[in-house]
Amino acid sequence: MTAPGRWTLHTPFRARRWLGGGHIQTIASFLLPRKIHLPPAEERLVEVAPGIKVRCWCYWQGAQKGPEKGPEKEDRTKPLTLIVVHGLEGSSDSQYMQGVARNGLAAGMNVVLMNQRNCGGMDHFAPTLYNSSLSGDVAAVVRSVLQNDGVSRFALIGFSMGGNLVLKLAGEWGTESPPQFRAVAAVCPAMDLAASADALHEPANRIYEYYFLMQLFWRLRRKARLFPDKFDASRLRSITSLRLFDDRITAYYCGFTGADDYYARAAAANVVDRIAVPALIIHAANDPFIRMLPETLQRIAANPNITYIETDDGGHCAFLAEPNGARKGDATDDGRWAEREVVEFVAGQ
Repeated sequence: MTAPGRWTLHTPFRARRWLGGGHIQTIASFLLPRKIHLPPAEERLVEVAPGIKVRCWCYWQGAQKGPEKGPEKEDRTKPLTLIVVHGLEGSSDSQYMQGVARNGLAAGMNVVLMNQRNCGGMDHFAPTLYNSSLSGDVAAVVRSVLQNDGVSRFALIGFSMGGNLVLKLAGEWGTESPPQFRAVAAVCPAMDLAASADALHEPANRIYEYYFLMQLFWRLRRKARLFPDKFDASRLRSITSLRLFDDRITAYYCGFTGADDYYARAAAANVVDRIAVPALIIHAANDPFIRMLPETLQRIAANPNITYIETDDGGHCAFLAEPNGARKGDATDDGRWAEREVVEFVAGQ
C-alpha cells in the first residue's frame, strides 16, 4: 500500500525465498552475516546538552583526496549529507546503519552515523540515559554539520526508535526547519510507543522483549557502576516487561512521571501532521511489535508531504529481498530492500 505521497517505489518488496514471514524476516536479518566495507571515518563528539556528548562517525566524499584544508573540506559542502539514527540498543555498528552508509557513499553522498546517548561506547561519558523523546540530540548533530562543515543539503534517516526521533524532529521543526533540510525517511518507526511496547509483551514477541531487556539491564548496571551516586541498579528488581522498565527506569531518570507520560510525550505521532519536507515512512504489516494506530495513519494520510509504504512482508527493519548485486553489477544490492529505498528516496529530493 502506498499513500498518499508523490514518490513511487523503484522496486516493490518481495521477500527472499524461504524467508517469508515477520518473525523469520526479523530474526534472519539479525543472524545473517554481511560483508560491508567502509572507508575510514572521522570521529566527532557532538555536545547535545551541557556536559553531554554523543559520538558520530562521519564519512565525507573526497575524504581521501587531500588534507583537512584542501579538497576534503571543499567537497563535503556539496553532496547531500545523510544523518542516520539507530534503534533501541543499536549503534553506528548496527548492520542497517552500515548498510545505509555504504549505499549513501556509493550514491555520492556524505554520511554521518549518529550514536544516541550511551551508545557506541559512550556509557562512561555522562550520567544520563537515552530515550525516545530526545529529538533535540539529533538537532544538535544537524547544527554541528551545518556550522562546522557548511553542508548545503541534508536528510535524516532513522530506524525503529531512531525513526521516531527523526520524524519527531521533522514535525517539531515544521515550516521552521533549516533551509538545508531536504527530506526525512523512517523504517519501521516506533511512532506509537505505548501500543508498540504493549505488543512487545505479547507471548509471540517475548523473545524480542527478553533480548531488549537483557541489553537494557546490562546498560543500567554498567551506568550504576560508573555513576553510583546517580543510578540504582536495585530498581531493576521485578521488571519483566519493557513497559515496566520504562516506568521504573526511563521515566524515573529522564524526567517523566511514568511510562504513560513518557510514551505520550515522546511519540512522533503527535507531530507527524506538521512535517513540511518530503517524508518516507516504510512499515511492514507483519512487523512483530511495531504498531501504527488508526489515528496516526489518518494524520499521515492527511499530510501530502508524506509517502507511506506498507508492505505485506518484511518484519522489523528487515526487508530481506533477493540479493541481486552480482546480476545487476551493483555491489551495494545485497537484498536489504529498505536500506536501498530510503537512500533512493532522499536522493530524489
